[in-house]
Amino acid sequence: MPGPMGPGITTTQKPKNFKQTAKKLMSHYLGKYKLALIIVLIFAVGSTIFTIVGPKILGNATTEIFNGLVGKLSGGNGIDFGKIARISITLLILYLISSLFSFVQNYTMEGVSLKITFQMRNDIIKKINKLPMKYFDKKTNGEVLSIVTNDIDTLSFNLSQSITQIITSVCTIIGILIMMFSISWQMTLISLIILPIAGILVRNIVGKSQKYFQRQQRYLADVNGQVEEIYGGLNIVKAFNSEEKVTKEFERANKELYHSGWKSQFLSGLMFPVMNFISNVGYVGVAVAGGYLAINGTITVGNIQSFIQYNKQFTQPINQIAQISAMLQAMIAAAERIFEFLEEPEEIDTHKEGTTIENLKGNVKFEHVKFGYDEETTIIHDFNCEVQEGQKIAIVGPTGAGKTTMVKLLMRFYDVAEGAILMDGHNIKDFDRGELRKMFGMVLQDTWLFGGTVKDNIKYGKEDATDDQVIEAAKAAHVHHFIKTLPQGYNSIINEESSNISAGQKQLMTIARVILADPKILILDEATSSIDTRTEIQIQSAMDNLMKGRTSFIIAHRLSTIKNADLILVMNHGDIVEQGTHEGLLEKNGFYAELYNSQFEVEEE
Repeated sequence: MPGPMGPGITTTQKPKNFKQTAKKLMSHYLGKYKLALIIVLIFAVGSTIFTIVGPKILGNATTEIFNGLVGKLSGGNGIDFGKIARISITLLILYLISSLFSFVQNYTMEGVSLKITFQMRNDIIKKINKLPMKYFDKKTNGEVLSIVTNDIDTLSFNLSQSITQIITSVCTIIGILIMMFSISWQMTLISLIILPIAGILVRNIVGKSQKYFQRQQRYLADVNGQVEEIYGGLNIVKAFNSEEKVTKEFERANKELYHSGWKSQFLSGLMFPVMNFISNVGYVGVAVAGGYLAINGTITVGNIQSFIQYNKQFTQPINQIAQISAMLQAMIAAAERIFEFLEEPEEIDTHKEGTTIENLKGNVKFEHVKFGYDEETTIIHDFNCEVQEGQKIAIVGPTGAGKTTMVKLLMRFYDVAEGAILMDGHNIKDFDRGELRKMFGMVLQDTWLFGGTVKDNIKYGKEDATDDQVIEAAKAAHVHHFIKTLPQGYNSIINEESSNISAGQKQLMTIARVILADPKILILDEATSSIDTRTEIQIQSAMDNLMKGRTSFIIAHRLSTIKNADLILVMNHGDIVEQGTHEGLLEKNGFYAELYNSQFEVEEE
């Protein structure tokens, strides 16, 4: 959080390798806009030069007025207003040119910045589609979104501001020093003596306030996190009468935020008084020296006035450079996180040319499959199974048995560590991932609908479907009648505020989506978990019709829903411990029978 005053007190995260990241930014993105950057440089220098020359010319006008007044008192002609008018017009033209140059360089730099961020966002979106699922297992959604939003915005803003300000500030410092020395080297030395004193004081204040700003940011994150958590789980807080507890926890974090906040703001608030005091001391020194030199006739009154203006402007670019330093740190730190994301290892392409899904029927074979989400932990040890086309395969077992993992391997969200999964005799690694997934239709336990119309959501897997086909799919999923009751029917908008659509109804729409896509292999992962018993019976009937002639994998916890499966695979600890039909497994009186009877007893109770 920047301080309200002073040379950019921030808690900006420092990049791990400033130089390397800056080189990447230049070579990958900025390097493409060399001509634009040259234009920015030229116009920034031109704008600064025209601005710097202004006080010297204004000083000439002051000298002319002073000499005219003195001459008038001595019986001369007085003030030459024509000459003053010419000086004023010249000054006005210079400032207009400076403003024009400034506009051109800002416009050009803003364009470069926006083009770079546009390209970066495109690169990130393309990268997301190429990253393996294991990357997202290690990162939260918030971390990935922060790169796309916060880091890109930080880079864009600081890039457009910092480059032009660096050029302008450096040119201003050099130009003002030249102008000051051209007026009086003695007065310039007096001004420069003040700088190290100001630098030492500023450094001490920044050093002390920095730790309080860091604490303030940390406690601010705690407060925000508590508010988000309490708001998100307000029903639970009220249900367990925990209002007093969470209030006390919030008050504690808020109190820490208050203490660190006022200390950081107080210390940063010293910056202006300290800098003003030192500047005023410098003005006094310059005024005394200027008066002495004017009496001796070595400097004009107008030059004194010009020098004081330059002296006042001299500290501004120095403060700006301090602020730019923080901006550059923030920009490079953001760029570093973006590059780290863009350089993450991508999914390995094992696709063999000429291998397509055409004419595949849906025969699936698991051969000694071994897999773990990380190398240290194996959760699928030696999975073997052969599924014929058109069969309905149920995968059951306790939580953590590896049921959903097998489906993820089948769709190549992850690749097996050892063994192979064959599709009609072809290793699924030989297929293009995108093409392979066209074979599958999936209905998950958690519904996913995007912001848009009901029709568009159902057509998501088959965008060229006709309205009649959409309606037929909705009827097959027993959701047509409900959709017709919506204000605009199939053109009704679905979003987070669609409170009139229940979780079960949303699930029916996802089922309609799969029915419309007409895949060769179905995957149903607790597809009826959000649906009441009556609707479940209807869906089960529709699913039975849909699954005819298609290979189907059904993951179910409620074993009563998979009695008519052709084959039931009973998994435990990553292996198949039993397999067979419902009746056959019950007769074995083994692990499946134990699971089934325990559920039956619970339902009876």
